[in-house]
Amino acid sequence: MTKSLLFLSVLAAASAVVVGQSPADLRKKASEVLAPLPSIMPGSEKDTPALVSLGKKLYFEKRLSANNSQSCNSCHQVDGGKSGVDLEPTSPGAFGKRGGRNSPTTLNAGFHLAQFWDGRAADLAAQAKGPILNPGEMAMPSEAAVIEKLSAIPSYKKDFAKAFPNEASPLTYDNLAKAIAAFERTLVTHDRVDEFLKGSDKALSAAEQKGLETFISVGCTTCHNGPAIGGNGFRKVGAVNAYKNLVDKGRIEITKEEEDLHVFKVPSLRNVALTAPYFHDGAMNSLAEAVREMAWLQLGQKLDEAQVNSIVTFLRALNGKGRKGKESVASVDVPSHGSLPAMP
Repeated sequence: MTKSLLFLSVLAAASAVVVGQSPADLRKKASEVLAPLPSIMPGSEKDTPALVSLGKKLYFEKRLSANNSQSCNSCHQVDGGKSGVDLEPTSPGAFGKRGGRNSPTTLNAGFHLAQFWDGRAADLAAQAKGPILNPGEMAMPSEAAVIEKLSAIPSYKKDFAKAFPNEASPLTYDNLAKAIAAFERTLVTHDRVDEFLKGSDKALSAAEQKGLETFISVGCTTCHNGPAIGGNGFRKVGAVNAYKNLVDKGRIEITKEEEDLHVFKVPSLRNVALTAPYFHDGAMNSLAEAVREMAWLQLGQKLDEAQVNSIVTFLRALNGKGRKGKESVASVDVPSHGSLPAMP
């Protein structure tokens, strides 16, 4: 056998992915812990086109910041099919100061049980109010200052009147937040994992099905479950092995309960391959690095390269259709012991 033929035969053998379960059996197993993402977010059935239109305008409105430099979209970029983040470990505010936590994606956020890493906002409208007044973010001095600024713009008076036709004074801070929330409820993404869960055997490749099987068998679904594959609970970062960064105390600052020390909302894994860097502090630059670290911190497992790359391959199938991000080259580690890197 020539060297070229030998190489091809070895590559073919190494590339063969063996899924231990049939697609139907895997789907049945996966459906015990995962579910397709619904087509609409809770509350969107009451949103009118005028309300959504106003919310979209406000989401991109830089005049909501003290120096007219920052909008919601600055940290949570959704224009041009982006993934709802700014791809920064932490985000710079209107005056350049960086926040203490990574900015999570706004895609599918309305499916979460609460907003912010510590869950301090009950819903999207409550979340929308925070950054505008935060001195380290958009830095507006007060709600009244925000309304005064918008009231000086004639088009906003008309837009608020259309969005809230039954109110005598519709241009309020509460209504601003309601409108932004209505727009964010349109940010629903769907992916090939949804198609697989709904019955399409061919929606996922053999490698991706193997990755889903590994994702379940390793125990990732202990925290990452449900339609959003996360976003539905709070967990201590470092449940088994301590996380290296203990500066951020997490949810305890909100609840004052000792059991919430270093507890954060479990992030959704929808579009996760497009939203690096990872963790509440943005410390993990690659998806492979994040998978390996999570397995050690939360499950006490040291995954081998084949397991890590298999899970990463599955996670990439969660990229929403039409959405794009910036995956680090380091997202796929150099294989060791003959294992193959994750398929693109």
